[in-house]
Amino acid sequence: MVVAKENLAGAYAFLMGVVLAVAMGIFNNSLEGASGIFYSLLVLIGLVVGYVSVSDKNSINFLLASLSLVIVAGMGIQPLLYVAKQNVVVDTLRNVLGTLMVLFVPATIVVALKTVFAMAKV
Repeated sequence: MVVAKENLAGAYAFLMGVVLAVAMGIFNNSLEGASGIFYSLLVLIGLVVGYVSVSDKNSINFLLASLSLVIVAGMGIQPLLYVAKQNVVVDTLRNVLGTLMVLFVPATIVVALKTVFAMAKV
Protein backbone atom coordinates (compact mmCIF):
# COMPACT_ATOMS: atom_id res chain seq x y z
CA MET A 1 0.00 0.00 0.00
CA VAL A 2 1.37 3.40 -0.99
CA VAL A 3 0.97 6.24 1.49
CA ALA A 4 0.96 9.85 0.32
CA LYS A 5 3.65 11.94 2.01
CA GLU A 6 1.50 15.08 2.31
CA ASN A 7 -1.05 13.26 4.45
CA LEU A 8 1.49 11.64 6.77
CA ALA A 9 1.55 14.45 9.35
CA GLY A 10 -2.23 14.51 9.57
CA ALA A 11 -2.40 10.73 9.91
CA TYR A 12 0.11 10.79 12.77
CA ALA A 13 -1.76 13.65 14.45
CA PHE A 14 -5.01 11.69 14.16
CA LEU A 15 -3.43 8.52 15.57
CA MET A 16 -1.75 10.44 18.40
CA GLY A 17 -5.02 12.20 19.26
CA VAL A 18 -7.05 9.00 19.38
CA VAL A 19 -4.42 7.21 21.47
CA LEU A 20 -4.21 10.16 23.90
CA ALA A 21 -7.99 10.45 24.15
CA VAL A 22 -8.50 6.75 24.82
CA ALA A 23 -5.58 6.57 27.26
CA MET A 24 -6.79 9.59 29.20
CA GLY A 25 -10.32 8.20 29.24
CA ILE A 26 -9.09 4.89 30.62
CA PHE A 27 -6.62 6.18 33.19
CA ASN A 28 -8.55 9.20 34.45
CA ASN A 29 -11.09 8.89 37.27
CA SER A 30 -13.52 11.41 35.80
CA LEU A 31 -13.85 13.81 32.90
CA GLU A 32 -13.73 16.71 35.32
CA GLY A 33 -10.51 15.44 36.89
CA ALA A 34 -8.36 15.92 33.79
CA SER A 35 -6.29 19.06 33.45
CA GLY A 36 -7.17 21.88 31.10
CA ILE A 37 -3.83 21.50 29.35
CA PHE A 38 -4.77 17.99 28.27
CA TYR A 39 -8.10 19.14 26.85
CA SER A 40 -6.41 22.08 25.12
CA LEU A 41 -3.93 19.66 23.55
CA LEU A 42 -6.77 17.44 22.30
CA VAL A 43 -8.59 20.44 20.81
CA LEU A 44 -5.38 21.57 19.10
CA ILE A 45 -4.78 18.08 17.70
CA GLY A 46 -8.40 18.02 16.51
CA LEU A 47 -7.91 21.30 14.68
CA VAL A 48 -4.72 19.97 13.04
CA VAL A 49 -6.48 16.76 12.03
CA GLY A 50 -9.37 18.67 10.50
CA TYR A 51 -7.14 21.09 8.64
CA VAL A 52 -4.32 18.82 7.47
CA SER A 53 -5.41 15.22 7.21
CA VAL A 54 -8.77 15.38 5.45
CA SER A 55 -8.66 16.03 1.71
CA ASP A 56 -11.53 17.32 -0.40
CA LYS A 57 -12.39 13.91 -1.79
CA ASN A 58 -12.52 12.33 1.70
CA SER A 59 -14.31 15.16 3.47
CA ILE A 60 -17.84 13.78 3.07
CA ASN A 61 -16.80 10.37 4.42
CA PHE A 62 -14.97 12.00 7.33
CA LEU A 63 -17.96 14.23 8.11
CA LEU A 64 -20.38 11.31 8.08
CA ALA A 65 -18.15 9.16 10.29
CA SER A 66 -17.25 11.92 12.73
CA LEU A 67 -20.83 13.16 12.91
CA SER A 68 -21.96 9.64 13.76
CA LEU A 69 -19.28 9.36 16.43
CA VAL A 70 -20.11 12.74 17.96
CA ILE A 71 -23.85 11.98 18.04
CA VAL A 72 -23.39 8.51 19.52
CA ALA A 73 -20.85 9.73 22.07
CA GLY A 74 -22.97 12.74 23.02
CA MET A 75 -26.15 10.74 23.37
CA GLY A 76 -24.39 7.76 24.95
CA ILE A 77 -22.77 9.57 27.84
CA GLN A 78 -25.98 10.51 29.65
CA PRO A 79 -27.62 7.05 29.77
CA LEU A 80 -24.36 5.58 31.04
CA LEU A 81 -24.72 7.74 34.14
CA TYR A 82 -27.90 5.88 35.07
CA VAL A 83 -26.87 2.35 34.10
CA ALA A 84 -24.72 1.67 37.11
CA LYS A 85 -23.51 3.86 39.92
CA GLN A 86 -19.84 3.44 40.85
CA ASN A 87 -19.20 0.92 38.07
CA VAL A 88 -15.61 1.15 36.85
CA VAL A 89 -16.32 -0.14 33.34
CA VAL A 90 -19.22 2.26 32.77
CA ASP A 91 -17.23 5.21 34.13
CA THR A 92 -14.27 4.34 31.90
CA LEU A 93 -16.49 4.06 28.82
CA ARG A 94 -18.07 7.42 29.67
CA ASN A 95 -14.63 9.01 30.03
CA VAL A 96 -13.40 7.58 26.71
CA LEU A 97 -16.49 8.82 24.88
CA GLY A 98 -16.07 12.28 26.40
CA THR A 99 -12.42 12.61 25.49
CA LEU A 100 -13.08 11.38 21.95
CA MET A 101 -15.70 14.10 21.60
CA VAL A 102 -13.15 16.71 22.67
CA LEU A 103 -10.92 15.49 19.83
CA PHE A 104 -13.53 15.05 17.11
CA VAL A 105 -15.74 18.12 17.55
CA PRO A 106 -13.05 20.65 16.48
CA ALA A 107 -11.95 18.39 13.61
CA THR A 108 -15.55 18.05 12.43
CA ILE A 109 -16.11 21.81 12.55
CA VAL A 110 -12.95 22.52 10.53
CA VAL A 111 -13.76 19.89 7.88
CA ALA A 112 -17.36 21.10 7.63
CA LEU A 113 -16.18 24.69 7.11
CA LYS A 114 -13.62 23.57 4.52
CA THR A 115 -16.33 21.64 2.69
CA VAL A 116 -18.75 24.57 2.71
CA PHE A 117 -16.10 26.95 1.37
CA ALA A 118 -15.09 24.40 -1.29
CA MET A 119 -18.70 24.05 -2.38
CA ALA A 120 -19.08 27.84 -2.54
CA LYS A 121 -15.78 28.11 -4.48
CA VAL A 122 -14.52 30.84 -2.16
